[in-house]
Amino acid sequence: MTVLVLDNPSLLAQAANLVANSTPGKADGAQRRPHRTKFHYGFNKHGLSDADTGMIEQHAVYLRQNPSVRVRIHGHSDNFGSEDYNQFLSRLRASNLARLLIQAGVQESQILQTGWGSCRPLATPDDHAANRRVELEYLTNDVSQALQG
Repeated sequence: MTVLVLDNPSLLAQAANLVANSTPGKADGAQRRPHRTKFHYGFNKHGLSDADTGMIEQHAVYLRQNPSVRVRIHGHSDNFGSEDYNQFLSRLRASNLARLLIQAGVQESQILQTGWGSCRPLATPDDHAANRRVELEYLTNDVSQALQG
């Protein structure tokens, strides 16, 4: 049995790479959707760590290989500061992640963005670090078409 230490982002990213690249029964070059969909930020930050950027690249590969798949990026912030600023910061986080995906070759039409500010905490409002995040939500064709119009 293999045990992963989840408090080390680089080890987690390496393990995810190994799993993604060694899945039995995959078609040649086909990649499964990455399992990690939440990315956390430091206080008042909107840039991702190198380990997180590597995981975003895996999402980009999957999205490039599956052009009919859509993803919604949910930006969140903690409850420090005004709600106007938290809305801005959450949209900035979502926009930054969308830019990374587009730079990696994902079509802009595959990406939807939402900034929630601090109104949807993942944990208690006092758990600031857990609430500073971006989440990726993969959508079915029916859902993404309904959302786009």
